Amino acid sequence: MTRTPLTTSLDGYEVWFLTGSQHLYGPETLAQVADQSQQIARILDEAGEVPVKIVWKPVLTDAAAIKRTALEANADDRVIGLIAWMHTFSPAKMWIAGLDALQKPLAHLHTQANVELPWADIDFDFMNLNQAAHGDREFGYIQTRLGVPRKTVVGHASDPRVRQEIATWQRAAAGLAASRSLKLARFGDNMRYVAVTEGDKTEAELRFGVQVNTWGVNDLADAVAAASDSEIDALVAEYEELYEVVPELRRGGDRHQSLRDGAAIEIGLRTFLEEGGFGAFTTSFEDLGALTQLPGLAVQRLMAEGYGFGAEGDWKTAILVRVANVMGAGLPGGASLMEDYTYDMTPGDELILGAHMLEVSPSLTTAKPTLEIHPLGIGGKDDPVRLVFTADPGPAIVVALSDMRDRFRLTANVVENVPPRQSLPKLPVGRAVWKPQPDFTTSAAAWLTAGAAHHTVMSTAVGLEAFRDFAEMAEVELLVIDDATTLPEFQKQVRWNQAYYRLAQGL
Repeated sequence: MTRTPLTTSLDGYEVWFLTGSQHLYGPETLAQVADQSQQIARILDEAGEVPVKIVWKPVLTDAAAIKRTALEANADDRVIGLIAWMHTFSPAKMWIAGLDALQKPLAHLHTQANVELPWADIDFDFMNLNQAAHGDREFGYIQTRLGVPRKTVVGHASDPRVRQEIATWQRAAAGLAASRSLKLARFGDNMRYVAVTEGDKTEAELRFGVQVNTWGVNDLADAVAAASDSEIDALVAEYEELYEVVPELRRGGDRHQSLRDGAAIEIGLRTFLEEGGFGAFTTSFEDLGALTQLPGLAVQRLMAEGYGFGAEGDWKTAILVRVANVMGAGLPGGASLMEDYTYDMTPGDELILGAHMLEVSPSLTTAKPTLEIHPLGIGGKDDPVRLVFTADPGPAIVVALSDMRDRFRLTANVVENVPPRQSLPKLPVGRAVWKPQPDFTTSAAAWLTAGAAHHTVMSTAVGLEAFRDFAEMAEVELLVIDDATTLPEFQKQVRWNQAYYRLAQGL
């Protein structure tokens, strides 16, 4: 059977650069428009921080060409979005059919060719050529009139801030593209009686494009059983090279077979996912079938490679982990399943300790993890192997995806990962310790008010702006908890959003 290794690279994607004008000003002006717009596209494309190739398209001057370009973009899987700039005055009625047909993310770049005004030389030819100041206002109107989701970026292409905003938007667009082609395998069902991990899989496919389907856990167990001794030997050698493997798990150690079982699970799981073309998956400790262990090490390593994962059947978090992995491709840091587990409630200096039973991605640390074995206490299987580490200190974000019955809701909390106050010698899992913005009390109360999930994705590669852009593209509600949050205003926002999203979807 054909196997398709997962890619998280952004190299195969492209963004088209569109320029609007009209024939009113004559061919000479249009030639200048084309030349200058190519220069702007080149500045952005050559910027080191802009991760996705920018492809300049010929200047658009009529409705038929605009619509045709939108349809071509829709049909091209390489295209993850469009950047549009009205260099001169492009009458917005030209854009109605094209914008109405467009199904890819849109960034509206409000810029101009020159940085400074050439005060001594300005004549009306210059004014006719450089009209983005009001051409883009015409464009903004029609986008708003049509209800087009978009990112608006204001400033000159040479400005690092502008390039960074474009870069973040591209990463969000890549995350959306990844979700729209995502196949997710659920091994077993949701954990029994748990509410927040449930959700509407049909609506998820409509909103995010992801296909969510269930597979018998013994289908996975069969793939695990098929792992050869030579494959297991090679993977065990890789473990001993990459990690600090405890003596009892090393070759000759009294628990070495458990490490080999963990390696077989990784080989079988990877084979199953690659043969099925899956980019995300879930497991459940309540449904392990013939598996010898709850997958821990395998899940951690696959997440670090870019796969999405959700524990206890939580397919919504699995989607989000995959999206975050793609958005952060090539950046320092990573993305992982996370769970708010317990608190240090020292007044005025509270901390949150996050972890999961086993499954936290080592992409959150630059240190060398320890590979250990410990009892789990639930699941009824052999002691599982797992990587143990603490996430690196630094900025991070935790984001949850919840089904609110009539819509999906993203809730994001900006946080700072910090070193543990003391060592954690008896906590045998990957973990993170963080301070939430604006403070612990407000953060926790707002999270509970939002009805946000206890499973999250933690990203240390991309921050709030990427998730803002993603939510806008996917037309999904986003609630933000950051330094500006107050609980009364947050409560108001939740109530207003309830009304807005009901009305926006029609009565």
